[in-house]
Amino acid sequence: MAAPVADQIAKLEAARHLVLSDATHYAAIVPGILPIIGAHSHLEIRRWGADFLAEAFASPALSLQGKEVLSVQVLQTLRELLELPGEDTGLLKSVIQAAASVYGLIFRYIINNPHDSQTWERMAAIKSYILRRWDTAVTGVRICCIKFVQRVVQVQNPGIIADPRRPEQNEISLALVPRDHPLIPPPNLEAEATGLLDRLLNVFHEANSDAVLVNATLNCLIILVRTRQSVANKIVSTILNFNPLRLANTPMTPKLRVQIKSMERTTRAFLMNIYRRNEAGPLAARIKQHVDRLNQSRLDIFDEGNRKRGAPQEPTDGLDNAKRARLGAAVDGRRSVPPLPSGPVSFAQLYTLTNEEGLRSFDVTALPLDLVVRITVPVLQRIDPGAFDHAINAIRSRYLTYSQTQKAAPQGPPLIPTVSALDDDEEDYEPDFEPTENTEQILNKGGALSTEDSRQALKDLTLGPFKLPQPPPLTGQEAEQLGKVTISRVFSKIGHLDDPTKAPKPGLNRLAGSTNDKEAWTTVITRLATRASSGLQDTEEEVKGENMQNGVVGLRTGHSLGDGIRETLWKYIIEDFRVRIPTAISWLNEEWYNDRVMQMQSSGSLDQNGSTAPVQTNYEKWVLKILDGIVPYLDAKDKVLIRFLSEIPEVSQAVLKRIKNIARDPDRVTLAVNAI
Repeated sequence: MAAPVADQIAKLEAARHLVLSDATHYAAIVPGILPIIGAHSHLEIRRWGADFLAEAFASPALSLQGKEVLSVQVLQTLRELLELPGEDTGLLKSVIQAAASVYGLIFRYIINNPHDSQTWERMAAIKSYILRRWDTAVTGVRICCIKFVQRVVQVQNPGIIADPRRPEQNEISLALVPRDHPLIPPPNLEAEATGLLDRLLNVFHEANSDAVLVNATLNCLIILVRTRQSVANKIVSTILNFNPLRLANTPMTPKLRVQIKSMERTTRAFLMNIYRRNEAGPLAARIKQHVDRLNQSRLDIFDEGNRKRGAPQEPTDGLDNAKRARLGAAVDGRRSVPPLPSGPVSFAQLYTLTNEEGLRSFDVTALPLDLVVRITVPVLQRIDPGAFDHAINAIRSRYLTYSQTQKAAPQGPPLIPTVSALDDDEEDYEPDFEPTENTEQILNKGGALSTEDSRQALKDLTLGPFKLPQPPPLTGQEAEQLGKVTISRVFSKIGHLDDPTKAPKPGLNRLAGSTNDKEAWTTVITRLATRASSGLQDTEEEVKGENMQNGVVGLRTGHSLGDGIRETLWKYIIEDFRVRIPTAISWLNEEWYNDRVMQMQSSGSLDQNGSTAPVQTNYEKWVLKILDGIVPYLDAKDKVLIRFLSEIPEVSQAVLKRIKNIARDPDRVTLAVNAI
C-alpha cells in the first residue's frame, strides 16, 4: 500500500511543479486532482491535497478571476475534509488556511450570483465548523482559526470603494453587497462580524492568555486597523487597555519569562506601527504614552543590570596609578623603549617603539586611506596623555642620540650599497658616488673663468618678458557647448538656494537680481532666456547667404542658446511644478514683454521686399508647453491651474482649448469651470 501512495504523491508533485512554473495550468490541474485528494483517499494524499489548495489560493501568480472560478469547485472538497471523523492537525491547518483564502472569493461570487444558494450553504457550513473548533482545538489549529476569523471580519465590514464604475477591481467588502440581497443581507453580516471581532478581542481580557494566541491575534488585527477604519478605534482602544506584563507578578519561570517578553515586544511593535502611520491622529498621544510606559515597566522587570552592583573597576594587582606613584611601582602605560639598531636607520625603525615582530612587519600602506582615518581618530581620542608624551620623548631622545652618533662617525658613505638598502628595494637603489676630485680642485676649476666671461654668462641667463599666446577663436559648436555648461551651472546654483523666509521687501525701489537668493537667480535665468539672445536670430535669407559665402553650415547661435535655456527652464519647472509655479509665471511674463518689445522694434524696420520683418514669438509656444506638462497631473482640488491662468499676461484661444479638454474628465469638471 505504501508504494502506490508514494507513486501517487510523486505524480502529484510533478503536477505541482508544473503549475508553479506556469500558473495558467491551475485551471486544468486543480479540478483534476480533486477526486484524488477527496475524503476517501489516504491520509498522506489528503495532507498533500490540503497543502496544495492552500498554496494555490495564496499564490500571487494566479489571477483573482481564476481563483474565483476554482473556489466554487473546491468548496465541497474542503467541507468533506473538515467533517471527517478523525482529526489530523496538519490537515486541519491547511484546510482552514485554504478556507480563509477562499472566503472572500466566494463572497464576491455570491454578490454576482444571488440565486446560487447551494454554494453559500457550503461556505456557511465550513465557517460554522471552524468557529466551533476555534476555542477547543490545539494551538496550531486555533492560530489558523484566528486568521480565518480576521478574514471574515474584514470581508463583512464596509470598506472603501475606489472606483464605483469598476466593481471588479474594488476590494471585497460589505460595501459591494446590495441592500436587498436575498442570501447575504448586509445588516446580518455586519452584526455577525461585530460579534466575531468581540470574540477575537476577548483574548486580551482573559486572566491567563496564551502568548502564542496573543501574538497571532495582534498580527491579524494590524491588517484590520489598516483596511477597516470603522473598527480601528475599537481595536486600538482594546490594545491600549491590555498589559502584556501583568503575568510578571506570578512566580517567574523561564517559559513564562519568554512568553511575557514576546507579548510585550509584539504589542509594542503593533502600537508603534500605528503611531508612525498617523502621528497626528486622535489616539497618537495615548499610544505614545502607553509605549513609554511599557518600556519603563520592561526595564524595571527584566533589566537586572540596573539593580545589581557592577564589578569594581580595579586593576588585578590591587594598585591604581595613584597608589603606584606613592609606592614607587612602575606606572602603567610607560613601556621600555628598545634601542635603535646599529648602522643606518630608516624612519620606520625610528618611530617603532615595540618589540613585537607581528606589529613591526605589518604594512600599513596596504590599508585604504578611509579605513586608516576611521581607526586613527578614535585611537587618538582615547590615548593616555602620559603615555603619548612618553612616546614622543622617547622618539626625540632616539633622534638626538642618532644625530650625535652620525656626527661622530667618519664622513663618506661606502661605494658599495649596504645590505639593508638592498633589502628595501634592490631595483630602485642607485648609490650616490662621490666625485673623483676633491673640493679644492673643483673650486679652482670654477675660478678659472675670467670676470668678463662671468658677466656675459649672467647676462645670457637673464630672463626676458614672457607673454602667453592668444587663445584660438571659438567655433560655433564650441561656443554652444560652453553655453550649455554655463546654463547647467546656473541651474545647479538655484538648486542649492532656498527661498528666504524673512527677507526684507524693498517694494518698487528694488533692483532685479541684486541679491544672491533664489529669486534673483531666477530673474537672471529668465532674462538670459528672453533678452540675451534678442535680435541675434538671423533671418533665413541672411543665414543662407552667409553660409553660401563661407561654404559651411551656419549655426544660429543666439536662437539655439535661448531655446536651450528655455528647454532647461521648462524641465526645471515641470519636475516640481506646484512649488516652482512662481518661476513659470515670472518667465512667461518676461517672454510676453520681450515679444511685445521685438514687435515694436520690427514695426519700424522693413526687409528687402519692403514689408515688415517677421518676428518669432515665444510666449504662446511655451505657455502651451507648460500647460501640457502640468495638466495630466492635476486633481480636482488643485489650485495651481487657477493661479497660473490668473497671473500670466495673456490667455489665448489655444490656452482655453487646453482648459476645455480638462472637462472631458468627469472628476475634473469643477477644476475646468473654476479655471475658466
